[in-house]
Amino acid sequence: MSLFVFRQLAICAGLLVLGGGVGWVGNIYLKHPNPSVTANESKETSLNTPVVYRVAPLEQTHTNHNFIAVAVEKVGSAVVRIDSSRTVSDGSNRSSSNPLFKRFFGEETPLPQERVEQGTGSGFITSADGHIITNAHVVEGTDRVTVTLKDGRTFEGKVVGIDPVTDVAAVKIEASGLPIVVLGRSEDLLPGQWAIAIGNPLGLDNTVTAGIISALGRSSSQVGIPDRRVQFIQTDAAINPGNSGGPLLNDRGEVIGINTAIRANAQGLGFAIPIETGQRVAQQLFATGKAAHPYLGIQMVDLTPEMRDRINQDPASKIKVTSDRGVLVVDIMPSAPAAAAGLRPGDIILKINETTVARASDVQNQVEVSSVGKMISVEVQRQGESQVFQVTPGAFPVEEAG
Repeated sequence: MSLFVFRQLAICAGLLVLGGGVGWVGNIYLKHPNPSVTANESKETSLNTPVVYRVAPLEQTHTNHNFIAVAVEKVGSAVVRIDSSRTVSDGSNRSSSNPLFKRFFGEETPLPQERVEQGTGSGFITSADGHIITNAHVVEGTDRVTVTLKDGRTFEGKVVGIDPVTDVAAVKIEASGLPIVVLGRSEDLLPGQWAIAIGNPLGLDNTVTAGIISALGRSSSQVGIPDRRVQFIQTDAAINPGNSGGPLLNDRGEVIGINTAIRANAQGLGFAIPIETGQRVAQQLFATGKAAHPYLGIQMVDLTPEMRDRINQDPASKIKVTSDRGVLVVDIMPSAPAAAAGLRPGDIILKINETTVARASDVQNQVEVSSVGKMISVEVQRQGESQVFQVTPGAFPVEEAG
């Protein structure tokens, strides 16, 4: 065999080795045939012998951690168990105004004497001196609250305040140097992102479940608790009784929501209060013991062609609708802020504080982030013309939310 043919075969062999490695680039590297060969010997060898490419495996770094484990490790010690109890007497009219309360404590069993009903929920620590956020229905109407940390320490909890409008509660324990969670932002979420829930479902402490963000901005009526003023995060991370009040995390271990509700008639559907809402309400509760919610005092619906036709064809309707999009004011409470400002049934709300609104939930969101007593501008369409009204929100009558 000639030297030329021999060299061509050697080159082909080298190409075959390289080509075979294309599918697993990163797992191979190329070495000189013999590192101990001198420069002269190497030159001579390259002319007379085929080049051999040795394939060596890439060193693997083995670890038991993934991003979920890292996220849980980051905040797990700041997630607590909340055991609560209340004493109920037969014949007593004592009851909770919160529809989630019965789901949390279960059905009452008639007994001839006083009895103690117990429930278990979750919460998370937001300050080193013992501020804890949980759900209102976890601690509402209770006589005693016990907080248990992951390390086994227990504390008596004081319910600083509850807000049935958002189902958020503030609990305080006397301690210092406590681990705390890191708060994230739910406003940056997208459906399909990871979601991690930590809590004590069914009394099983420190349970971790994971899934994705299924949807955002679910209205209270869609979730089945229409008297709430929350736009819920929907997730398929398993949320069961006992998870209530625990944190919903993103893939970085930041709290993005407060796990609060499950649909009894569905599987794989859980809902969480956005952390911005929970934190805003909790700050008010810790500061004053109550939360003030601004409201305008209007009843409104999303306009669609079907809704327009239904209203126009209703003989009892006192308004005539010409548009098939927007947010229609159908009624206004007497002496409410909206009535005092001059709004009327039949107005179509276009903007709140220069922010365009397309749905009734958009209006509710804009009003919710305003302040009681601080004027807001409401742009409406009335009889085909645009008008702007200055409305001063009042305090939402909490006693009517039940």
